[in-house]
Amino acid sequence: MFKNSSQSNLQDSTSPKAIVIGLDCVTGLQTARILARHNVPAIGIAQDPEHFCCRTNVCERILTADHETDELIRALETLGPELKHKAVLFPCTDLSVLLISRHRQRLEGWYHVDLPNPEIVEMLVDKISFYSYAQRERIPIPPTFFLYNMVDAEQVAEKLNFPCILKPPLRTPTWTQRAAAKVYKANNAEEFLALCDRCAGWSKGLVVQEWIEGTDADLYTCYCYFNADSEPVVTFVARKLRQWPPQIGSSSLGEECRNDRVLEESVRLFKKVGYRGLGFVEMKRDKRTGEYFIIEPNIGRPGLRSAIAEAGGVELLYAKYCNTVGWPLPPNLEQKYGTVKWIYWMRDLQSAFSYWRRGELTLREWWRSCRGRKVSAVFSWSDPAPFLGDL
Repeated sequence: MFKNSSQSNLQDSTSPKAIVIGLDCVTGLQTARILARHNVPAIGIAQDPEHFCCRTNVCERILTADHETDELIRALETLGPELKHKAVLFPCTDLSVLLISRHRQRLEGWYHVDLPNPEIVEMLVDKISFYSYAQRERIPIPPTFFLYNMVDAEQVAEKLNFPCILKPPLRTPTWTQRAAAKVYKANNAEEFLALCDRCAGWSKGLVVQEWIEGTDADLYTCYCYFNADSEPVVTFVARKLRQWPPQIGSSSLGEECRNDRVLEESVRLFKKVGYRGLGFVEMKRDKRTGEYFIIEPNIGRPGLRSAIAEAGGVELLYAKYCNTVGWPLPPNLEQKYGTVKWIYWMRDLQSAFSYWRRGELTLREWWRSCRGRKVSAVFSWSDPAPFLGDL
């Protein structure tokens, strides 16, 4: 089960270790690097040890285990007795958050499980559960419907204002293996029904939402860390500038910004449910009306662009580590609303090329959008191997 990888003499071996679960993704790589900058000893767990992110030099060990099945829990149970101090878990995928929450009693002897009550985790991770809750509590979300069969799809098609998006309640391994995208966009009823028929066997249910008009830059995220009293210790607001694939993908370029509406709605949601731990809320502004809608919350883990907070001078992930082990919080917890950016160079080149081909972006405009102080998702002078592997 385990594959060990050498390394870093940067960390202090007397400090509680951080366990980065899902090192084989960009979120995991960024998390490990941020912790290493604070001399936090990190152990990575990766499902794919050949992934380019696993070429990093900042983890003292890399263990191989499937972090989307119970193999993760068995790996943590095997590792636990080796630890001198209770370690801090940093899951970086939704399924690993769910697994840790469901098996927390098996892990709490060796690890800090910094999550809200199990029922809150289940409700916020599963999109059908969360959107049902949001509809009852009148939380601002796009018009949303749930599908369990083609009869549901045909009935919903008559009610929808197109375009719409189609997505699973939770991205399972089956969805990831078979779907070409994390969500699909349908422009009319014919496309919608064809997508429903195609995706029906990939998930136990499907979520359909009406499309909120706007550009990539109308998508905002509030990154948060809440303590055990459900008080926000850290908040940081940013927005996308481009994503890959365009309109329905993951961020390729983003920037720090101020948006009090996004901040207030995010804090209100998490306080309302009695939340604790890392989380972030994604919202979109309707360019026609100016209204804001919650697209989804993501809980228990860092986000793809979480590193923009540290680049902006706010110690989001280190604050979680310090608070969890009972250390004094770092001094830099308040967003100053600067102009720092986050970029994933490989994906942003793809995104920019797509927009250029459609006549929506010039080379000069692309270069201007990338200028300024920024942090790279993958590239690092002190840890270059992951970037070379990505190339």
